[in-house]
Amino acid sequence: MDINDTRSKLKNIIDGVIIEGTADNCTAIRNILCASFSTSTTVKRNFESKAITKKEQIEFLKAYASEKDLLIKQAPNESQYLARGGESKVYFEAETNSVIKLNDGIYYATWLEFFNSIVIHNLLFPNTAYSFLGFIEIEDTFCAILKQPFVTSDDAVDLADVKKLLAYNGFENILRNGLPTSNYYNKELGLILEDIHDENVIVKANTLFFIDTVFYTAFQ
Repeated sequence: MDINDTRSKLKNIIDGVIIEGTADNCTAIRNILCASFSTSTTVKRNFESKAITKKEQIEFLKAYASEKDLLIKQAPNESQYLARGGESKVYFEAETNSVIKLNDGIYYATWLEFFNSIVIHNLLFPNTAYSFLGFIEIEDTFCAILKQPFVTSDDAVDLADVKKLLAYNGFENILRNGLPTSNYYNKELGLILEDIHDENVIVKANTLFFIDTVFYTAFQ
């Protein structure tokens, strides 16, 4: 994808523009939320103040999912369970060589920001793009169910290669006390990418695969 085209699409996502001409479910859910809720560029600083909005979005999504038959009643079988991450419970689907992630959106102030992050991930990292399967509620916790290709590493990741690839897309490494962190910032777009370390980036056949990304729209 042309770099200017990518940046134009990123800007539209961040600005809350409805994305036309795509049929994937992640974008569809994101567009529906955009039509009823505004995108904020200060969610990182105003996380707690968005709690009411997030609850409103959950009720909105429950109603939409019920209407569109997107409410999943049964979680994957526990025999498929792989791991629990910071925001997801992860299962392995052998027949499609994929992982199923039950994500509670805890890292995000709102569900719109969550789906913005997913759509941005799919735009920048299509080799590990998420597909949206539906929603589930487990013990009063509302979760999105996502599917992602399962990738196994055949080499250790070189974070210098990661830094170079992200710089190509306008993301510069954030320094603290003169030292690099696992976070990146795109000043032009006001977009933060967090938690990029050697467990969230996998190398296979000399190709980088980003499997867990967290994007925030937050001008600094």
